Amino acid sequence: MSEDVSKRRLGRGLAALIGEMDQVSPVGETPARSVSADRLVPIEHVVRNPRNPRKTFDETELQDLSSSIRQHGIVQPVVVRTLGTNYEIIAGERRWRAAQLAGLVEIPVIVRDVDDRTALELAIVENVQRSDLNPLEEALGYEQLIAEHGYTQNDLGEIIGKSRSHVANSLRLLKLPEPVRDMLAAGDLSAGHARALVSTSDPASLARTIVTKGLSVRDAERMAQADIKAQTEPRPASRTAEKDSDTLALERTLSDALGLDVKINHKGTGGQIRIGYRTLEQLEDVCRLLERR
Repeated sequence: MSEDVSKRRLGRGLAALIGEMDQVSPVGETPARSVSADRLVPIEHVVRNPRNPRKTFDETELQDLSSSIRQHGIVQPVVVRTLGTNYEIIAGERRWRAAQLAGLVEIPVIVRDVDDRTALELAIVENVQRSDLNPLEEALGYEQLIAEHGYTQNDLGEIIGKSRSHVANSLRLLKLPEPVRDMLAAGDLSAGHARALVSTSDPASLARTIVTKGLSVRDAERMAQADIKAQTEPRPASRTAEKDSDTLALERTLSDALGLDVKINHKGTGGQIRIGYRTLEQLEDVCRLLERR
């Protein structure tokens, strides 16, 4: 069986398994579907998975869940795998954190026998289906699967039940500078706002404007388009005329090779090369060419 077929089948199996997790009944009741039997284990033997894509947990929500757990217990077991003498969380870290706040000494778990790759996939699927990941965490999870396990965007789309374009748009968020990514993780910017900024000249400055003025996604897109247009507008003829024939010839050679507008500004012993692109796909093509050098 080819690796691509195996990945597609695994993706469908993971989605089905998440459905099974959702239907596990409280401890002491008969499970609604056939899954690994749940058991009670000491909470100190349950450890978080450092590879879990979800990093942010709202403290207020944790306190609310903790209060509910004190009254009703944990309704849905935490999904884990064995790790030496401990159990590593696959899905349900929020419940585990809330149980600690509630002072529980034991929690119900479902033990699954899975490898690192499948554990990461399960964590991503569970969090994406429940909308528990912020856009940056989701993108980082996809990047981790691609980097460590060779998944394509199509593979990921099948696993999480999203389109390839959704995965591609999520991954583009990782091109943003750190200040913008922090705003995205904090919820100050939506994924729509952030995507509009990817190709702009100064995403951080524009992001601060969006947050300060409370701009809509449509407003952010218009502002970003104006910035991109200003970057790609041709220089005045008078500036072009100042360039020597060798520089102009090199501009034409590079433009023909890349299929894009290339401008060279040479001053003294140094200068700048400016490549204009009209779409994100063209930018990705340029990046791939540079990475092969």
